[in-house]
Amino acid sequence: MTVEALPSLDRSTLRERALEAVRAAILSGQYRPGDHLGEVELAGSLGVSRGTVREALRHLQQEGLVTAGHRGMLRVSTLSPAEVRELFQVRAALEGLAVREIIASPRREAAVGALRTALGKLTDDSDDFAARIEADLAFHLQLCRLAGNSMLVEAWQRLAGRMRVAILNGAAWQAPMMARDRHAPIVDAIERGDVAAAMGVVDEHMAGAAERFARAPESA
Repeated sequence: MTVEALPSLDRSTLRERALEAVRAAILSGQYRPGDHLGEVELAGSLGVSRGTVREALRHLQQEGLVTAGHRGMLRVSTLSPAEVRELFQVRAALEGLAVREIIASPRREAAVGALRTALGKLTDDSDDFAARIEADLAFHLQLCRLAGNSMLVEAWQRLAGRMRVAILNGAAWQAPMMARDRHAPIVDAIERGDVAAAMGVVDEHMAGAAERFARAPESA
C-alpha cells in the first residue's frame, strides 16, 4: 500500500515545485508582464513533464498571475491603468471595512499587536523584491483576517494575483510603496480607535498606490 502511494506523492511534489519555480520566476521579474510562457520551454528548463507544467500554469491562472490570450497562448498577466485603479478602489473598500470591524471589536488591542508584528516584517532596505511584495501583502491580508469576516478574507484573496501583477508592472521602482512608514499610520489610527481617520488613511494609502502602480516607470 505504501509503495503504491509514492508515485502520487512524487507527482504532487513535482507539481508543487514546478508551481513554486514558475511563480518565483514571475515575482522576481525573470518573466515580465506580457511574456509568453511556453509549456515545452518550461518543462525542459525545470526537468519535468509538460503535464506537470500545465497543472502549474493552470494554478497560476487561478491566482491571476497568468492569462490565456490569443489561441489559448499563456502569458504573464498585465493590467491596464484603468484596471489598476479599479483594483485599488475595491481594495480600499475591503480594507476600509476591515479597519472598521477591527476598531469595533473587543479584540482591538490584540489586533493592533498582530498588525505591529506584521509591520515589523516590512523591510525598507531589502534587495529581495519578491520578499518585500510578500511582506506587504501579508500585512494587508492580516488586516483583513483580523476583521473576523471570512467572506472579506476570501474576496481579498481572490484579488491577490492581480495585486502582484500591479506591483510587478514597475518592479523595484515600486519599492517605496511597500515601505513600513506608509503602513504604520493605518495601525496607529486603529490603535486610537478613530474610525474616520483609519478609513481615511486606508483610502489615501490605496489611492496613492493606484496612481503609482498605474504609471509606467518611465513617467515617474
